[in-house]
Amino acid sequence: MNLRAGDRQLENVWIGPTPDQAPTIVFLHEGLGCIRIWGDFPSRVSEATGCGVLIYTRAGYGNSDVLPLPWPNSFMHNEATTVLPEVLEHLNVREAILFGHSDGGSIALIYSGTSADRIVRGLVLEAPHVFVEDLSIAGIRAAKEAYETGTLRKTLEKYHGQTVDSTFRGWNDVWLDPTFRSWNIEEFLPEIKIPVLVIQGVNDEYGTLAQVKAIENGIAGPIDTLILEDCGHDPHRDQTDLVLARTKEFINEIFPRS
Repeated sequence: MNLRAGDRQLENVWIGPTPDQAPTIVFLHEGLGCIRIWGDFPSRVSEATGCGVLIYTRAGYGNSDVLPLPWPNSFMHNEATTVLPEVLEHLNVREAILFGHSDGGSIALIYSGTSADRIVRGLVLEAPHVFVEDLSIAGIRAAKEAYETGTLRKTLEKYHGQTVDSTFRGWNDVWLDPTFRSWNIEEFLPEIKIPVLVIQGVNDEYGTLAQVKAIENGIAGPIDTLILEDCGHDPHRDQTDLVLARTKEFINEIFPRS
């Protein structure tokens, strides 16, 4: 369907019931993600919960419009406060859960901590960041090396095509900018009063359990956590069945199936 937000065309896909038929789960991808990187997980969530699913690719990624370099250090704030509200309005989303992975989780937190609307009723956050850790920077430096000397560029090219270099540089350059070291969104947490589920892998190469603790201590609403052993930065891929089961339980508590 046609979707223009933030003055750019965004690729998107809808799965299952429309907003007038059921609540919507909005999937917000990771820092190097897009629609296709989610695989069949969103479809399985839709089937398990009876909700519709909206997935869109942010500008600068996949088949969405290019985002010119350099990306601003505020790119996640811009997405949360400008683009995401336009997406929800344009597609007539009435009741929603935001399912955010990594940068997408941070975007979900910023949105919920700044928005006065009551559209979003809960958050599922996989490996979200609320501040920058030494481990985060080390992981992103390692990704840069893998992109320049390893196979990461070839892998990402399958998803981002001819604009893969712009995509990688946009994301990587921001995170490695020394001024980004002070990036912190904990100020938004006390305004979040809706239910939150945080999912974190113990072996996440980009963040530690300190992120989970900060969210637990910061938000005003109810919070549940799922800490997964033998799991890295991609819980829905590393521990699919556990993540799906807990996500279904969390969403069905907010939107019970009739």
